[in-house]
Amino acid sequence: MTGVAARRGEGDDRVGTMQRVPTAPDLADTGAATAPSSLLDRTRTVWLPIVVYLAIRGIGLAMLARFAQLRNQNLADLLTAWDGKWMIGLATYGYDDMPWRFVDARGEHTADTAYAFFPGFPMLVRAVAQLPGFDAYRAALTVNVILGCVAAVAAYRLGRLCVEHMPRLPDRLAERTGLLTTVLFAAAPMSIVLTMAYTEALYSALAGWALVGVMERKWLLAGLCTALAGFCRPTSVVLIGVVALAALLAVLTSDGAERVRAAACVLLTPLGWVTYLLIVANHTGSLTGWFRIQTEGWGTTFDLGVQTWQFVNYTLVNGSDIADLSVVGLLAASIVLIVLAIRAKMPWPITLYGSLVVVSLLGSGGLMMSRPRLLLPAFVLLIPIAIALAKTAKPTRVWTCVGVVTITCWYGAHMVSVYPHAM
Repeated sequence: MTGVAARRGEGDDRVGTMQRVPTAPDLADTGAATAPSSLLDRTRTVWLPIVVYLAIRGIGLAMLARFAQLRNQNLADLLTAWDGKWMIGLATYGYDDMPWRFVDARGEHTADTAYAFFPGFPMLVRAVAQLPGFDAYRAALTVNVILGCVAAVAAYRLGRLCVEHMPRLPDRLAERTGLLTTVLFAAAPMSIVLTMAYTEALYSALAGWALVGVMERKWLLAGLCTALAGFCRPTSVVLIGVVALAALLAVLTSDGAERVRAAACVLLTPLGWVTYLLIVANHTGSLTGWFRIQTEGWGTTFDLGVQTWQFVNYTLVNGSDIADLSVVGLLAASIVLIVLAIRAKMPWPITLYGSLVVVSLLGSGGLMMSRPRLLLPAFVLLIPIAIALAKTAKPTRVWTCVGVVTITCWYGAHMVSVYPHAM
């Protein structure tokens, strides 16, 4: 890793210098000094992915607003649809005082129903809603705009890091790949939820930066982000496993201060997830309380893919809706992305994390229409596509991105405004 890090640092310097002075490679070889970079240059890796992300999500939001106008719907209602209403409700009322109008997938509400939702996002929204001029609705959307930007920078960083750690890839592709990874993340099929009152922006930001921590061997960053992610989503168990494994290997292969930090990371990773399950266990009187609530209320179980297989078979024979057929297509595409990541020899923590997200969804029962949304945190599997695009000519990259953004923004708006059970 030390050798790779050294190569990475040299590559970054080379790329940055080439942007300022045409003869930078020769200057770098001779050790000549270069002009100091401006603040804009030094912060390019932050503001550039944020600008790209906000532009794409702005297009998606405008598309949804147009759908709402044409269909005589309320944009605010669409931005808080389905689970979004639960997030706003939890931020407003808390777990034990939720009104009875909040129901599960069966249309029922019990004293336990609210505990199916992990507290990270609604409690963050609750805290922001205390600020002057905010309520839970404004807080949720504002928080997600900010968190989406944080996730976009992480996506950019991960794209660059993968190029720098993969064999036979020139460093000049790093920045281009990072930017294209941000584009593909912002324009993922159900990326509309990044602008809604949902947990995807928060979880994607935490998962992205946890993986950055692993790739850069910043174990405290990785451990802290993973612990916080455990408060946000039950599927964070995948992130916990990957980060803990990487940190454990570092404990066994390193020494000194890095071994201590890696050991701390191993201990940190499960804290959020375990803590919330224990809170629910105390509420329900059962260590499996959360799993019972989820299964009874939303039919979510790990059945080794039985329900997924039945859904795919039924849809391919009887399906006529765009929504049903698109879910089958996206599930199939996710498997292809795993194969591409393995063939591209992506860094193993990235490939393993993305693959396990997909496998956990394929192996679980429950509401199939939520799968495109739940696949969003597996955005790291799009990095091989970003690398392939980075190797193409500029017109090809531009028109491909334009096409992807147009189609996915339409798709997200259609799913949220037209289909009654999209997420």
